[in-house]
Amino acid sequence: MNPKVDFFFDKARQWQKEFEKLRAIAADTGLEEELKWGCPCYTYHGKNIFLIHGFKEYCAILFFKGALLDDTHHILIQQTENVQATRQIRFTDCKEIADLEKIIKTYLYEAVEVEKAGLKVDMKETKEFDMPEEFQNQLDKNHELKEAFESLTPGRQRTYLLYFSSAKQSKTRESRIEKHIPQIFEGKGLND
Repeated sequence: MNPKVDFFFDKARQWQKEFEKLRAIAADTGLEEELKWGCPCYTYHGKNIFLIHGFKEYCAILFFKGALLDDTHHILIQQTENVQATRQIRFTDCKEIADLEKIIKTYLYEAVEVEKAGLKVDMKETKEFDMPEEFQNQLDKNHELKEAFESLTPGRQRTYLLYFSSAKQSKTRESRIEKHIPQIFEGKGLND
């Protein structure tokens, strides 16, 4: 266990007992414990395998390549339809964790084997995401904007496309696009 990660467990107001139980289970894997994104993250030779995190309604183990795991117990959850690789196992109390401990360990070890085997999740390419008509119109009439958008990382491009597309009304999509054009020109992502 990494002392730099202790603060996460010490500061937890909600899920503290559950986090401690999950940490004890994670310790059995022999993986390196690191602090990433403010959460305990367990790595194998520098590659992220899973992390422990909490939300208002639940705490969870998040598998970075969860889509590749054989979910024989049907406990893995895809957070949203747009999440491609990660999957969670969610918990609401210590008893649930204790009852599933052997199964959790099986999933943890399988996640390590997926990484050792070098398996990769087949991610949708940016061009496979919906391009809002309003944004396409902007790209068609502004060559510099098109170049700036295409020079963004694929992840930043996808985030913008998902954000722009999620607005139900054309007026809202147009407003979002106009608001974020300066960020696109600066090479920044939606959340940078």
